Amino acid sequence: MDPNAVLDIGLQGLLITAKLSAPILITALVVGFAISLLQSITQIQEVTLSFVPKLIAVGIALVISGNWMISEMVSFTRALFERIPSLLGGG
Repeated sequence: MDPNAVLDIGLQGLLITAKLSAPILITALVVGFAISLLQSITQIQEVTLSFVPKLIAVGIALVISGNWMISEMVSFTRALFERIPSLLGGG
């Protein structure tokens, strides 16, 4: 197996990981920032206050983007399986 092929597969794996985690991470970041801003405006300094809204928002983000995430992962896996013969030197 060629070292460039290994690096290419690793790079593709990192890119698909970033693409799949982005909706959840961005949602948690935006909701966390909004709750922190609300807490600083109202001077309510409760640490656990941001947990429930983040949990609900991340759940909604998973429901909305879950189908896209699964289809991206299936296409990535399918592309990896299609590359197996060329990686083994057979084609």
